[in-house]
Amino acid sequence: MVSALAGVMTSVIGKLTALLGEEYAKLKGVHREVEFMKDELSSMNALLQRLADVDRDIDVQTKEWRNQVREMSYDIEDCIDDFMKSLGQTDMSKAVGLVQSVLQQLNALRARHQISSQIQGLKARVEDASKRRMRYKLDERTFETSTSRAIDPRLPSLYAEPDGLVGIDQPRDELIKCLMEGVGASVQRLKVISIVGFGGLGKTTLANEVYCKLEGQFQCRAFVSLSQQPDVNKILRNILSQVCPQEFPSTDIWDEGKLIDAIRDVLKNKRYLVVIDDIWSTQAWRIIKCSLCVNDLGSRIITTTRSIDIAKSCCSPHHDRVYEIMPLTTANSKSLFFKRIFGSGDICPPRLEEGSSEILKKCGGSPLAILTIAGLLANKGSTNEEWESVYNSIGSTLEKDPGVEEMRRILSFSYDDLPHHLKTCLLYLSVFPEDYEIEKDRLIRRWIAEGFINTDGGQDLEEVGECYFNDLINRSMLQPVKIQYDGRVDSCRVHDMILDLLTSKSTEENFATFFGDQKQKFVLQHKIRRLSLNYYSQEHIMVPSTAIISHCRSLSIVGYAEKMPSLSKFLFLRVLDIENGEEMESNCFEHVRKLFQLKYLRLNVRSISALPEQLGELQHLRTLDMGCTKIRKMPKSIVQLQHLTCLRVSNLELPKGIGNLQALQELSDIKVNRDSLASCLLELGNLTKLRILGLCWCLVDVHSNKEILMDNLVSSLCRLGRLNLQSLSIQSNYRYSRIDFLLDSWFPSPHLLQKFQMGMFYFFPRVPAWVASLNKLTYLDINIDPVEEGAPEILGDLPALLFLWLTSRSAAPEQRLIVSSDMFISLKEFYFTCWSNGEGLMFESGAMPGLEKLRLPFDAGSGLAFGIQHLSSLRHLAVEIICIGATVRDVEALEEAIRNTADLLPYHPTLEIRTWDDEHIVKEEQGNAEEEIQASG
Repeated sequence: MVSALAGVMTSVIGKLTALLGEEYAKLKGVHREVEFMKDELSSMNALLQRLADVDRDIDVQTKEWRNQVREMSYDIEDCIDDFMKSLGQTDMSKAVGLVQSVLQQLNALRARHQISSQIQGLKARVEDASKRRMRYKLDERTFETSTSRAIDPRLPSLYAEPDGLVGIDQPRDELIKCLMEGVGASVQRLKVISIVGFGGLGKTTLANEVYCKLEGQFQCRAFVSLSQQPDVNKILRNILSQVCPQEFPSTDIWDEGKLIDAIRDVLKNKRYLVVIDDIWSTQAWRIIKCSLCVNDLGSRIITTTRSIDIAKSCCSPHHDRVYEIMPLTTANSKSLFFKRIFGSGDICPPRLEEGSSEILKKCGGSPLAILTIAGLLANKGSTNEEWESVYNSIGSTLEKDPGVEEMRRILSFSYDDLPHHLKTCLLYLSVFPEDYEIEKDRLIRRWIAEGFINTDGGQDLEEVGECYFNDLINRSMLQPVKIQYDGRVDSCRVHDMILDLLTSKSTEENFATFFGDQKQKFVLQHKIRRLSLNYYSQEHIMVPSTAIISHCRSLSIVGYAEKMPSLSKFLFLRVLDIENGEEMESNCFEHVRKLFQLKYLRLNVRSISALPEQLGELQHLRTLDMGCTKIRKMPKSIVQLQHLTCLRVSNLELPKGIGNLQALQELSDIKVNRDSLASCLLELGNLTKLRILGLCWCLVDVHSNKEILMDNLVSSLCRLGRLNLQSLSIQSNYRYSRIDFLLDSWFPSPHLLQKFQMGMFYFFPRVPAWVASLNKLTYLDINIDPVEEGAPEILGDLPALLFLWLTSRSAAPEQRLIVSSDMFISLKEFYFTCWSNGEGLMFESGAMPGLEKLRLPFDAGSGLAFGIQHLSSLRHLAVEIICIGATVRDVEALEEAIRNTADLLPYHPTLEIRTWDDEHIVKEEQGNAEEEIQASG
């Protein structure tokens, strides 16, 4: 209920506290008012936090009071920001001439008087809100004990008819096979299978199907469902009554300890099957687990949860398993949808096929969503108009339908279980369009700009933000899209049904306002706090003239329209994110310099060629991302941005004074060419907090100033390497650009470096000396020619290396490169590019024990003899067959040998085979598809 308030309340209380600090101690006339507002808002915040934990809807009067407090909190923060701005302008006046200084101070005094009046008015609003709280006894009424009891929405899943289920056979049989492995052996260990997935995917249904199928295989069984706030005593009594229904008739007065002892005594000599459904906390699981004694009789436990972390906590890492339930396939989705509407899974009138595809895309393979929408359509006419009406109403007008309301309630369980700070962060994803891929770094930086990330003890904001992001992934609220080599999620997407829920809550709490989505219905009742414009969805949209956008904090734009609101109207903007506005001109951004509160600016607009020279006036700016623009020169004033932590550009030269950006942590992609200032490259070394550096190396040997540029760059890299540098990327499109100066000159080696990436035509003649001592290096993309015998030994000794892309023109021609069992202990992905007829690689037994992905070329005429059968953890194999000089039979024989070898590996890796003929024309083949290969003879 207070997710929208959590962010602004925390921020405004923090700012009020700052106003009471020593820095503002001399301010007269407002100190007492500020202290009063801080104390009152802190008290209100405590009540609002309690409201969020109430296990039922609050009444209309309390909701109205909450809404008024929310809007008041926003206005107080805007007033404080305005106040601090006027103080900052007074400080700046000291550095200008006398006349201008006097004028600025007079303006500042006038502004202070106005703000002092505003604070008096805000204090009166706070007093009124406190009086209403007391007058209507909101604290007492809200927390009165309720006698009503909600119906458990999981009950239908436990009594679903098998004939009505679709797509459950394969996962059910897979789980049964896994559960029954080892049954009958001399030692039959207890095994736990934990089913995990977001709400509505059918976890309870799947667990119940397995439970029913295994009836008779165990001496006693129990199936219990938990809740977000479980009554552990009641759950233990339920388990006891199922495993031993006759012996303990009076257990109501027993405490948890006695119940656990009784259950353990019953189970200790029996083979049992217990399902613990819908676990919400590890604490509840730890208590229940105490009752499920470990025996060697082949007992089995099934748990279901929406959290990956909880699923892992239920399982031991050795013989248990986390089973991630997948959405229904397109075919199964159609079958379930049509069976519910027409009574058969393969019947659909042709006129409704297109509409059904759109609806099923929206449902995203969720059985709950499919059955809910199908249930609505079953009671309506089978016309395009009726189906289109239902599709357009999903997430808005359908909220009042009982069936949809039940679905939303199930989906809301996960949202309600989130802590307050994560609710705010999740709600923020409603500003992104449907089916949009959201980059992790971009999202975290927007959270920071909005003030949603709170730290204690000097923690790094981005690190805390990544913890928030991972927590939402683990709770199945976000769907991973791109996963990095180290298992970290790089981008995500929100399921359409979850997005509908978030959009509805955002509208209800005036958290965000949306224009462009034809299905979104809204009423402008308040000042707009966050504005999302989707011109791709609806080109001719206009923000109503009655909308109050001056207090908007976030503006997100996708697409372009001529009548887009002017930036001059946004006085308190913190986030400006514009994407794919190809037709925008640079003059659209002439007012960006007036956005005093701006902390995040991202422009993915290729038509923009310049930004205002006064950009340096944005003293709160933390992120400036203009990598996808036509801007060819940075504004000189950019070096005045003292709080800038991330600067992303597209192949631009460093500005003079770059060393002033002391807060900078990421800088990419910077061009180094003959026109670059040597002093700027030397200044790079002053960026003591820099972690990520991207360079575009555009120098060739003929440039006269190459030596001094190289020397200054090496000097800066050496200094950055001693400090915080974690990632270095060097790119070049120039064939004759060389970075041989890095071969031995980087000393001491960069001890924190985790990633080094080359994207150029240059090849090191050997492994650079500094690489061997990089104990934290996890990602290495490097060009070496030739790759001699010692190279695998040097690279194989890197203890943290997870990803290696090694590119060469030719391997050592006379000797095969051996990868032994003591090399590359941690490696997960290995890409080897080497277009030669040399002997190539040989993997010995036990080599690369953790390798999951392998890509390498192979000569079709040499046969398969590189020891791939020894790669026991391999899950994906990509082979590029060089067909020059080979016959069709050679290629077919090699392809068959690759398939046979892959089939022998424990994980049966997926195959990707690419063939190259003598004209370098690529022909791709996926999986085991049988196609004739046209190879040159």
